[in-house]
Amino acid sequence: MTGIAAEPSTPGHATDSPTRGFATRQVQSGYTVGRPWSSAVPPIHQTAAYEFSSLQEAADLFALRKPGIIYSRNASPTQQVLEERVAALEGGTSAVAVASGQAAVAVTLLALAGRGGHIVAADQLYGGTVDLLQETFDDFGIPVTFVDQDDPDAWQAAITPQTRALFAEIVANPIAQVLDVRKVADIAHGAGLPLVVDSTVGTPALIRPGEHGADFVVHSATKFLAGHGTSLGGVVVDQGTFDFGAEPERWPQFTAPYQRFGDLVLWERFGQGQAFAALVRSKYVHDLGPSISPFNAWQILQGIETLDLRVARQSASALAIARHLAQHPSVATVHHPGLEGNPWHDLAGRYLPNGIPSVFSFDVAGPEQDATERISRLVDELSVFRLVANLGDARSLIAHPASMTHSHLTPAQRAAAGISLNTVRLSVGIEDPADLITDLDRALAQI
Repeated sequence: MTGIAAEPSTPGHATDSPTRGFATRQVQSGYTVGRPWSSAVPPIHQTAAYEFSSLQEAADLFALRKPGIIYSRNASPTQQVLEERVAALEGGTSAVAVASGQAAVAVTLLALAGRGGHIVAADQLYGGTVDLLQETFDDFGIPVTFVDQDDPDAWQAAITPQTRALFAEIVANPIAQVLDVRKVADIAHGAGLPLVVDSTVGTPALIRPGEHGADFVVHSATKFLAGHGTSLGGVVVDQGTFDFGAEPERWPQFTAPYQRFGDLVLWERFGQGQAFAALVRSKYVHDLGPSISPFNAWQILQGIETLDLRVARQSASALAIARHLAQHPSVATVHHPGLEGNPWHDLAGRYLPNGIPSVFSFDVAGPEQDATERISRLVDELSVFRLVANLGDARSLIAHPASMTHSHLTPAQRAAAGISLNTVRLSVGIEDPADLITDLDRALAQI
């Protein structure tokens, strides 16, 4: 083989020996299972499966008697680095990475709901999440009640004996409502329930929801964590704060024998802070297959290394743009909680002292009946902002929620989320903010 200071092959494994046939050598030469390369950067473990040292080891792994990796549908070493890194950033005890943020929300709530469970969710959610909860979860027999996230009485009233989780976004997409996470967490905990928070827009660089009472934190890692619009991924972090053993009859998926593993009880085997990840990985990821590829996990790891640098610049630029738009004659309203007079300004000061996320919206002035035509002209004139159905990118992006990300919502649902036909969403990138303001001014002048 070529290379510098190549290590000798391990006895008992295939080598470059000329006595072996060509077909054997072309499959097995040059690689030894378990060889330590001491790579300075986490490597991509681009393999579907993993070799076991013995049948006993394989049996122990398959029975969950021993930790380890069986198959890349469940986990890979690259994925494990990503999970440990995001858990560390969020102050959590364990994490599971999956193929997308949508998958992360799905497996988290499916694991908590179990059989016959019910979810209470905020009205103010990403449109794709609303699709998941109101249609697909309904198909699965899991009802979801939507409430105004700012109304504590509505959260309380929606909880039933079958409720198994409360769910909201820490900063809602696209109007940037800030969740009073401590208040909602107290309501959840008072009912013996966990609070699940989607912190995709918040990012651990700006807020760690677990410090304010959230029990599970979900990310679309596709967005700010990856940061460059190249790779899909999602992560759920268990904060290790929710005790499923306090009411074991309510959580049989954790406290009763796990049928496929005989008499194994996840709560006894893995304990608080680890049992949830074990269930998600061994059942929902294993059975449904929303696996993150090793390459995408590696790409997201590269993005995380510059997360705080990007987010700080994006946050500062977004606030400068919001202040500029607030004075613009063609703009009716700017939905940015960093602005004085915004309904969530005080909550932003309490929960986001390190900066406001760079995803926010504004309403173009004018009647709604011709809003689509005016916004089409606006978008067509932009040259720095890109029309893309994504956010958290290094590039600045624009979207029209009513015809894109939230197009499946009814008019009543859009109104509950604060979205009108005039609403335009921005995701501010790392470009020169003066160029972004000039781009918007030029386009707004056309309408």
